[in-house]
Amino acid sequence: MATDASVVKDERIKAESFVARLMKRPELGAIGGVILVTVFFMITADSAMFTLSGIMNFMTPAAQLGILGIAAAMLMIGGEFDLSIGSMVAFAGMIFGVLTVNAGLPLIAAIPLTLAFAASIGAANGMIVIRTGLPSFIVTLASLFILRGVSLVGLKLFTDGSTQLRGVRDAVEGDFLTPVFSGEAFGFVFRALAEMGLVDTFKSGLPKVPGIPVEIIWFILIALLATYVLLRTSAGNWIFATGGDSNAAQNSGVPVRRVKISLFMVTAMAAALVAIITVIDAGSTDARRGFMKEFEAIITAVIGGCLLTGGYGSAIGAFFGAIIFGMVTIGLTYTDFDQDWFQVFLGGMLLIAVVFNNVIRKRVTGER
Repeated sequence: MATDASVVKDERIKAESFVARLMKRPELGAIGGVILVTVFFMITADSAMFTLSGIMNFMTPAAQLGILGIAAAMLMIGGEFDLSIGSMVAFAGMIFGVLTVNAGLPLIAAIPLTLAFAASIGAANGMIVIRTGLPSFIVTLASLFILRGVSLVGLKLFTDGSTQLRGVRDAVEGDFLTPVFSGEAFGFVFRALAEMGLVDTFKSGLPKVPGIPVEIIWFILIALLATYVLLRTSAGNWIFATGGDSNAAQNSGVPVRRVKISLFMVTAMAAALVAIITVIDAGSTDARRGFMKEFEAIITAVIGGCLLTGGYGSAIGAFFGAIIFGMVTIGLTYTDFDQDWFQVFLGGMLLIAVVFNNVIRKRVTGER
């Protein structure tokens, strides 16, 4: 009898096709978007866009935005928003500039201190959201203006009236950590490829692409780490549970408050990392650094499959969403189109992504 019972098929168990599982993946829309945008520029843009140097050109801004977008995606999966992320780039840039130029600290001290400043403000945002019950949209919108204002006032204070602090490159030149946050990586590989004639070179024989910009390396590593955390750790399960239904998650033993505060801290530190990379590259910082990046990061997360209601999304989706941004931002310069069409694209992609994600949400939850 036991043997017979074991082979009886449970009617409650329904086999799901590969296509059905694929349709439920949050990153599907972003991957499809990358394919469509690639085909579009292959038809309309100069062929130089898809050379090695062209790819590095659009991957560099994609990487900087992607670091923010991945952090924003994790926070959105947890059910919250952070509109202060762009202003945090300016604020962290100011802190980093003051520590390296005015205080003369080496990077081994300045970088952890900058990240700690950012994390403390992220934690404060999270605590205010949790203790007051106010929407994170409102709390971080206030932080957006506060941080931008503090950046303006602070820079004027430390530069005798200027909103730009220069001298960062001179201050960090020769520091052993500078190559980790600035310049190109794996230059020896590209030089070897140039000697073998596998990459384009100048007349001198040097490769036209000296290496991979370090922000791209950071971008890939952060995407892999975030994906691992979300899909392979208990912390990832807590994030999805918190965003899906915080009350049910709390009752199930999930440390909802700790999860949300930690996510706000991660988002703030991601902004600080972008600030450190861009400030060292530019050699200076200013009060407008990171302007509008808060909205672009959230749009990147939405294009990547994150629902505005929380509990659903993907770090890999945000990764591909950022690549779409980079391709369009730089790709338009390889075409005859007016670059201001980027704004039209931005709004269109957001609308399409929200509609697509809404359809997927209904498919996943069985809503009608």
